[in-house]
Amino acid sequence: MTTLWTCLLLIALGFIGVPVANADCECGYSLNSTVFTELVESDFTLSGNITENTDWVVQEWEVSKEASKGPYGRNAQAKNVVSNPSVQHNVSAQGVNGDPAGLELFVRRPDDNQDYIGVAEVDSRRTDMIYGTFRAGIKTTGVNGTCGAFFWYLNDTQEIDMEFLSSQITANSSPINLVLHSLLTEERGGDAKNTPTFKVVSLPFAADEGFHEYRFDWQPDKVSFYVDGIWLADMTNSQYIPQSPGKIILSHWSNGNPLWSGGPPEVDAKMTVSYVQGYFNSSLPSRHEDYQKRCKGRQGSLSICPIPDQKGAPKVGAVHFFSQQAGGDKTPNQTVYDKHLLKSLGSGLTAGRDSWVLVCSVLLASVMSLAL
Repeated sequence: MTTLWTCLLLIALGFIGVPVANADCECGYSLNSTVFTELVESDFTLSGNITENTDWVVQEWEVSKEASKGPYGRNAQAKNVVSNPSVQHNVSAQGVNGDPAGLELFVRRPDDNQDYIGVAEVDSRRTDMIYGTFRAGIKTTGVNGTCGAFFWYLNDTQEIDMEFLSSQITANSSPINLVLHSLLTEERGGDAKNTPTFKVVSLPFAADEGFHEYRFDWQPDKVSFYVDGIWLADMTNSQYIPQSPGKIILSHWSNGNPLWSGGPPEVDAKMTVSYVQGYFNSSLPSRHEDYQKRCKGRQGSLSICPIPDQKGAPKVGAVHFFSQQAGGDKTPNQTVYDKHLLKSLGSGLTAGRDSWVLVCSVLLASVMSLAL
């Protein structure tokens, strides 16, 4: 009945152009003095089926061992990406399958005489991301012979990478590989290790024993890397920093090359991602127009929302999501997946209105049919 009265009120107001609720963050999200206009937040401990999540695309492709530059080819398949939501969201760290909750990305042990290794990749649907701060909660695998990666990507010469090689992880230390792929990488046959935008930082924990937040902040003249809110490194070689829009990728793979991924794994290897957050600018003129419309005339401390830093390893129920905050809409006109509507809200300024039109139309049609 409450929903019906809401629909009738919206119709009485004419709905279009009439603000029916207050919203915060209309003018964006700030990191220090930098404001980003766009937001994507994905809590994979809540999501029930990644194939229904309209903010992400599970990849399926195959590359030969020659193209993969290793003794094995790679075969990305949807079956290697498994949703494992929490048994009790924001309360339990356990997923419905008994393992830690999140999105599971598998590298499969190849059968004897098999030329391909089964791998996993998930890409953001949005490909218009230019500059921003990007974060992911990840628990790496402890199985030797894989590469786990969280990165921004346009092509092989414009890429910002945070990568784990499971062969390097020990009980006390986890080296993380920080990479900007550029034309220098291409000139050196795809190997960035001897370029000025490759750094290895040893982390003082075993990355396969729990979740940690991996983050990079991308600006036109600098890329900064963090783990659990602690700064690791800056890369300021501006000629190698990407200046074009792209997307976010989560991947877990192996091609058996001893110079990088190693492997293949002797058993199926799993990397788990609990969340991804991206606060960024868009390259799309339509999104620029939307921003101008929603921000026009807005003032006050709530029109721009500061992005909190993660302090320490992310704990269950303690990770901040604007899209999960009570007491007002903090993601106006943003791309935020709603599992109940099975769509992303906020692709345009009228997206929230259109969702209500759909709900009201169905409800009023039902009432009219009963009246007749």
